[in-house]
Amino acid sequence: MMIIDPISSIDELLTFGVLLLLFDASTNAPLFRSGWFVESLAKQTLVVFVIRTAKNPFKSRPSRPLRIGVVAVSLAGAVLGFTSIPLPLLGAISPLAATCLFLVQAGKTRFYRRHALP
Repeated sequence: MMIIDPISSIDELLTFGVLLLLFDASTNAPLFRSGWFVESLAKQTLVVFVIRTAKNPFKSRPSRPLRIGVVAVSLAGAVLGFTSIPLPLLGAISPLAATCLFLVQAGKTRFYRRHALP
């Protein structure tokens, strides 16, 4: 958590910056809440795939229940009744979530190497 939480916190600040500075969400609270929620939900559910294995998560197939669970959580979040998110906003926050995932993977790899874990 000493690796993943700071990465996640920086990602949240960047998401706020994108929402407030690029999409003027300071005057549109529903858009701000929706954009932040969708980015955070996507990031946190996908982080599960990264931290579930000590190996490279992109080369390791997750179990079916885990895949179903992540899809179910994502769909539930999408239908909660938030305001619709414009495609340009999705295009702006998607790389933030992806970058966060790759940084979490890099931090996890460094942790395992530093502590000589398998």
